[in-house]
Amino acid sequence: MEKSIEISLLFDFYGELLKPSGRQAVNLYYNEDLSLAEIADQTGITRQGVRDSIKRCEQQLFEFEEKLGLFKRFRELEKGLDEIAVTAEKIYYDSDNNNIKMLAESIRQKAGALKE
Repeated sequence: MEKSIEISLLFDFYGELLKPSGRQAVNLYYNEDLSLAEIADQTGITRQGVRDSIKRCEQQLFEFEEKLGLFKRFRELEKGLDEIAVTAEKIYYDSDNNNIKMLAESIRQKAGALKE
């Protein structure tokens, strides 16, 4: 996974754990796509200060994931829901029994709804 996408996803999970100034810098850099100079102008700190803050927060985000593993678990759950939906769809199309078809369709819909 590309680093910037990974940071953005980890930020979604752990951003509230960062200090407000670091959270703002990471959000502006990764989610709003501002340059270090633009962030420095907006926040009133030096470009180097912004860079240091972002790097420190990146490290913290990776440490949070290493310790808590919420993003990894989320991806595993999504993969499992996809597998459940595919299996339910296969059961639906392979079955001649209307009751089984209705149950399979219900399972597929619920698995899809949980991902939203």
